[in-house]
Amino acid sequence: MILPLTGCQISYLFHAAAGQFRFLYHAVPVEEVLQQGSLPAEQKRRLALVSRIKEFGENELGLKESDNYETINLKDQSPVYTVSASPKDKLALVTWWFPVVGDLPYLGFFDLEAARKQRDSLMAKDLDTFVGRAEAYSTLGWFKDPLSLHLIQGSDLNLVETILHEMTHTTLYVKGQGEFNEGLAQLVGKTGALLFFEQTFGPSHPATKEAHDSICDEGLFSTFLVSLLSELDALYKDEQIPYSLKLSEREKTFARYTEKFSEVKEQMRTKRFANFCQPGLNNAYLMSVGLYHRHYGLFETVLARKGNSLKELLLFFQGLSRDKGNLIDRTREWVDRQNAGQERASS
Repeated sequence: MILPLTGCQISYLFHAAAGQFRFLYHAVPVEEVLQQGSLPAEQKRRLALVSRIKEFGENELGLKESDNYETINLKDQSPVYTVSASPKDKLALVTWWFPVVGDLPYLGFFDLEAARKQRDSLMAKDLDTFVGRAEAYSTLGWFKDPLSLHLIQGSDLNLVETILHEMTHTTLYVKGQGEFNEGLAQLVGKTGALLFFEQTFGPSHPATKEAHDSICDEGLFSTFLVSLLSELDALYKDEQIPYSLKLSEREKTFARYTEKFSEVKEQMRTKRFANFCQPGLNNAYLMSVGLYHRHYGLFETVLARKGNSLKELLLFFQGLSRDKGNLIDRTREWVDRQNAGQERASS
């Protein structure tokens, strides 16, 4: 679904632009902050790590060089709120079209009340909705993206994953293909973080072990999510089931998988997915989560085919993205051809 640039859209663009410029206005150089005593020692240590993360991403992973994350906003701690929507009987996100980036499966707001107002407007159209939050984002090179105070107040692992994730967007972003863009960035962020910690601190360091555990949990969660979405997809596509019955049956599916997730969570080594299900399940929430996690296994398969080299993975996708078509579908087709070729070679 593509929405035209209406008056409402123009109002939204003004809101986004004002928030962005306000965030940029309060940003100061990282080097200046490091020379001051305004931050606690742990946050200062984490801030000093940023340049090493960037250098690693550029030199070791093949991510694009930029002036991003050389400044930090120490005043404006407001997160960016995202609003997503989906039909109640279909696994598809409503999209909004904007110049340069194409179709986006969410709207971003610097103000929670503005996000809730947009959510209420979408709910009035009988859509599932979800309001999420992001601690970092990429402007794809249009501005010099600053760090947020939230980011250096978190863990080392979250800092490294987030910066490498956003650097991936700056390196390769395909208009209108949210699942591909976020799925690829998720893989590069997580795998790149493990490689960074191994090289920087060694394989036995607690941060390295946490990065490894995070990848294991990602695999568990992605498998669980694919199963849930597959079951819902079959329900929604069954033309013999009336709309009202689909809505009641999906609630049973939501309840069943909420119980299943309690079992999956017990197998996890980190608390990354501890809050899953807490907002309550609906299509908008699940598809928003799915943007990042649904196709993780597919990207892992391609990475293995590329010798576990993130540089080769990025080069492959840069080539694949030159042609038109849904990149998730085309990636699956490529993997199928690779598997077929292996089967012929072994027979």
